[in-house]
Amino acid sequence: MDIHNRKILILGGYGMVGMAVNRKLADEQPAEMIIASMWEEEARAAVEQMNQEAPDVRCTPVWGNIFVRDNLKDLSRDEILNNPQHRTRLIADVMEPLDDEIMEHSTLRQIINCHQPHIIIDSVNSAAGLAYQDIYHSYYMLKKEMATAREQDTLTGGFLSEVEKLMATLYTPQIIRHIQILYASMIENDTKVYIKIGTSGTGGMGLNIPYTHSEEKPSRVLLSKSSLAGAHTMLLFLMGRTPDAPITKEIKPAAAIAWKAIKYGVIKKLGQPIELVDCPPEEAVVLNGTFSFQDRGNWHSLGQDLESVYIDTGENGTFSLAEFECITTIGQMEFVTPEEIATNVILEIKGDNTGHDIINALDNAIMGPTYRAGSMRVQALERMRTLVEQHGVDSVAFELLGPPRLSKLLHEADLLRQVRGSIRAIAEADTHELALELEKRVADNSEVRSKIISIGIPILLSDGRRLLRGPVVEIPPSLGRTEAPTTPGDVDTWAEAGWVDLREINVKKWQARAQTILAEAGGIPPDDSSSRFEHDYKYWAADEPLNVGKVAAWIFVHEDKGLRVKR
Repeated sequence: MDIHNRKILILGGYGMVGMAVNRKLADEQPAEMIIASMWEEEARAAVEQMNQEAPDVRCTPVWGNIFVRDNLKDLSRDEILNNPQHRTRLIADVMEPLDDEIMEHSTLRQIINCHQPHIIIDSVNSAAGLAYQDIYHSYYMLKKEMATAREQDTLTGGFLSEVEKLMATLYTPQIIRHIQILYASMIENDTKVYIKIGTSGTGGMGLNIPYTHSEEKPSRVLLSKSSLAGAHTMLLFLMGRTPDAPITKEIKPAAAIAWKAIKYGVIKKLGQPIELVDCPPEEAVVLNGTFSFQDRGNWHSLGQDLESVYIDTGENGTFSLAEFECITTIGQMEFVTPEEIATNVILEIKGDNTGHDIINALDNAIMGPTYRAGSMRVQALERMRTLVEQHGVDSVAFELLGPPRLSKLLHEADLLRQVRGSIRAIAEADTHELALELEKRVADNSEVRSKIISIGIPILLSDGRRLLRGPVVEIPPSLGRTEAPTTPGDVDTWAEAGWVDLREINVKKWQARAQTILAEAGGIPPDDSSSRFEHDYKYWAADEPLNVGKVAAWIFVHEDKGLRVKR
C-alpha cells in the first residue's frame, strides 16, 4: 500500500521502536502521523521531536491507556486497581459481552474513530503490558486474605478487594477484548492495513533463559508474557483470515532491542530515582530463623540518588555497561536495532515480502484442508447416511459442536424437510399453511420435539409466547443468573441465537432463503461445465429431500458472513 498522503496511527509512538518507525514513515511523506503514547508528555515529546526532524510532516499527539475506557485512560494501573469503582468498571468492561456502551467509551475506539487512519502500526508491547500485571502476585495476596477469612470465619473487605484485583489481572480476557474493539473500530473506519510489532517474550531465548523475574527459572511471570504474546499472534492470525478485515501483519523481533540513548545520569526504577542507602556491618540484621519483608532494618539514607552510565533500551529498561555487555553477548539475547525493525515495517506496508511477517509465516506453515480428506469426506457422509437408513433415525444436531444457532438452524431445516421435503416445495408453499404444518408436526410427534429440547434448544411456538423446553437451555446464557427479564426484543434475539422458531416471520425467512438458493442455482448457465461455480443446480438438488447441512452452511456463509477465505 502506498504510504504517501495516507493518515497513519502509530500506537506506542514514543517508544524506541515507535520513534524509529516514525522516522521511517516521515521519509514517505504521509498526510498525517497520529503518534499515540500512554502519557501526554510522552506523546507531545514524540511529536515535538518529529516536528524538529521532519517539519513538513503533520504530526498529532494522542495519549491514554488503550486497554481501558476513556475515564480511566490517564490513571496508573495501581490507581485503577486500588479504587473499588474503577476496579469494578474495568472487570465489567473485560468480562461482559461487548456492547455499544463499552465500545463507545473505549479509549482505543475513540482514537481510531477520531482520526480514521488508513494504516495502523502497533508497537505497544501488549504482552508485557498485560502479563506484567502479575496474576501470581494477586494470587498470593488473595491467598493471604483467604487464610484470614478461614481463621475468622468471615469475608473481609480485603478478601473481596483481592478477589476483584485477581479478576482484573486475568490476561486472556483483556487481550481478547482488546482485539474485539480494535477489529470493530478498524472496520467502522475503513482501516486498510494493521501491522503489529510483537514480542517473543524471552528475547529469542528458550525455557532456560537466565534472565528471570523471581527465584524460579524461568519465572511464571516471564512465561505469562510469552504465552500472551503467542495468544496475541493467534488472534491476529484469525483477524487476517477474516474477509473484511484490514491486511494484517506482525513483525516479531526475537532478540533484545537497543538502543535509544547512552547517557550518564540518575538511575530510575518504575519511574522513581533509586535512593542510595547504607547499612554498615555493625548494624547487620541477625538471621534467627525467620526473614521479615517488612522489617525497617538498620539502613540509613545517604541523601542522594544512584547515578551512573547507562544505555536506554526503551520499554526494556535502562542497563549498565556490564548488563548490556552480558545480555548482548553471542549466545545470550544478542540484539536487533529499532531501525531494522522499522525498515521491515515500512517494506511490509508497501507490499514487499521481508520474510519476517509472522502471520504470513503461520499461513504458510499450518496444515490446511487436504485432497485426501476431501475424498474421504464423501465416504464418511455415505456411511453415515447408510447407518441413518439402517437404524431409522435422524442425525441432525446434538449441540456438542458449539454454537446453539447451528443446532437451531439444523433442526428448523429438518422440520421443513419433514413437512415439505424439497427446497422448491418450501419456497413455493403458502407461509401460513407451512407454519401450521410445522407446529402440528412438533405437537403430534413427541420424539421429534424431545430430540430438540433435550439438547438445550427450546421450541418457540407460533404465538411467540409459549415455549417448549427441557432442563437445560443454551440460550439465553445464564451468566450466573437464576432468572432474566424477558421483553419482545429479548425473545427475538434469543430465537435468532438458539431457539427453534415456529413463528410465521421465521418461516417466511426460510422461504426467502430457499428462493434465493434456487435463484442462485438457476442463474448458472446450464452449458457452463467449468470449475467456476462450486454449488450448481445439481449440488442443491432442488426437487429432492432438503439437505439440512448444506443449507446451514449456506446461511453461515451468506447471512452470518462466516466465509473461510484461506484454504
